[in-house]
Amino acid sequence: DAHVFELIAQAKTEGVFQLESTGMKQFLKELKAENIEDVIAGISLYRPGPMDFIPKYIKGKNSKDDISYTHERLEPILKATYGCIVYQEQVMQIFRELAGYSLGRSDLVRRAMSKKKADVMALEKEYFVNGIGDDIPGCVKNGIPKESALRIFDEMTDFAKYAFNKSHAAAYAVIAYETAWLKYYYPVEFMAALMTSVMDFTAKVAEYIGECRKMGIDLLPPDINEGFAHFSVSDKRIRFGLAAIKNVGRGNIAALVKEREENGPYTSMTQFLDRLDGQLNTRCIESLIKSGAFDTLGGRRAQYMDVYKRIANNIGNSKKRNLEGQMNLFEFSAEEGSDLLKDDLPNKEEYDFNHILAMEKEILGVYLSGHPLSKYEKVLSQYVNCKSTAFLSADDEVMTQEKAVQDGDKVVIGGIIMTKTIKYTKNNNVMAFITIEDLYGAVEIILFPNTYAVCQGFVNEDAVVLIEGRASISEDSQSKIICEKIRSYDSLKTLWLKITKDSSETVASVTGLLKPYKGYTPVIIYHESEAKKYTASEKNWVNVTESMLENLKKVLGNDAVVVR
Repeated sequence: DAHVFELIAQAKTEGVFQLESTGMKQFLKELKAENIEDVIAGISLYRPGPMDFIPKYIKGKNSKDDISYTHERLEPILKATYGCIVYQEQVMQIFRELAGYSLGRSDLVRRAMSKKKADVMALEKEYFVNGIGDDIPGCVKNGIPKESALRIFDEMTDFAKYAFNKSHAAAYAVIAYETAWLKYYYPVEFMAALMTSVMDFTAKVAEYIGECRKMGIDLLPPDINEGFAHFSVSDKRIRFGLAAIKNVGRGNIAALVKEREENGPYTSMTQFLDRLDGQLNTRCIESLIKSGAFDTLGGRRAQYMDVYKRIANNIGNSKKRNLEGQMNLFEFSAEEGSDLLKDDLPNKEEYDFNHILAMEKEILGVYLSGHPLSKYEKVLSQYVNCKSTAFLSADDEVMTQEKAVQDGDKVVIGGIIMTKTIKYTKNNNVMAFITIEDLYGAVEIILFPNTYAVCQGFVNEDAVVLIEGRASISEDSQSKIICEKIRSYDSLKTLWLKITKDSSETVASVTGLLKPYKGYTPVIIYHESEAKKYTASEKNWVNVTESMLENLKKVLGNDAVVVR
């Protein structure tokens, strides 16, 4: 299917089996797979060792004139892979076709090569070139020059240390193709199933939420009337899975769904708690509220948080009186009972947006209604070269297929400082450990004294920063970044001011307006009469706010104040 191969060639492969790592996606853009053979070869080549053949493979694929063979008898064996040795089966076939090995013996040599048995290989090299008795004729007897045979053997030896067998790669490629097919034709269902499969890996859920947004798929909060334990599809949108909510157990979900399917949707929190008859504890109810699972009932999260304990207590007391033979408040006439089961909610404003996001992060492990970084993402993306998912712990590595960052790599990552811990060295110098969070997860950053001394003014919780440093990858501990340079988000912007009147009064007014807003955004002043620009001294740099910009525009004019 051409559409599926186009998706693979464009590297839109988040969630596609074996093809979603950062390095693999870069390779796929170069490979431009057109058929299943290309995918099989791609999976085989993108590993240490065979990677050296990637340029030759791509060159041969794009230009048939650039394909060369050490000997013409290699062409039928290597034609499908553009003159490159890619598979173990090809190694075996070369032994058989060129030197006359049996199928069994060629496999034994293939194994010896992969295990780097030098003594065995020294003997086999002689047999491959010159043969042995009647068992193996050898390349020379088969009309292949000795120099060519030696070169072919050396190429096979280099490759066989890391060689993949094609049957294995083909099985992988078929699953890769099938998942890519599902992603193209059933994107919403595919992403819902994908997030269900990684529900216990919060960083991967966050990464796939980001992918959903890129694909234009809306994500809905959990819902007591529509949700299930898994991520589900609702009108071409994805409904967040109830099992991903902290403190909500599978038993709670099973009871909630069973009651809903047997007796219809819930119409209020009061009715919900009455129907589930004390099966949910207060922590579970609170988590459902914070996650947004009651939003479609018409109330606000702030209102439900204010009354849920009182409603639960009233229902509990009513049930108790009923057991004691007293009248149950909910057993009046149908009309009266319906009124009693409506929510009596206080007149309370909803929490602010950041508070809602914080609750979602606490309960779901991800931001659902938005992300504190969203308004910064466009600018930060121009600087960063990796995501937090590149630093997942060894326990989570299975979810990433491979690490995109190696120990010592130069990295640039942007995000919000979530935590900050100050430590003192033996020499009583101050250093810091911070946790930075991007759109996909979090990673720890170490700031040694020299670095921290330069930037401590803006290294605070909730600050948006850009980190440049070296990756510290370890199998025994959580991977980190050793910070070499840190920049505040404000320093990535520049405030440009144009002064049309060369007046000392105007300059003094502008300086006075900047003074209360001291920060890290550079200020550049353009004197129109002189046709010259000047960068203000660092003491006059600012923290850009709407009020400051409005004040400046009143003095200089709307077109004379620009933030870039």
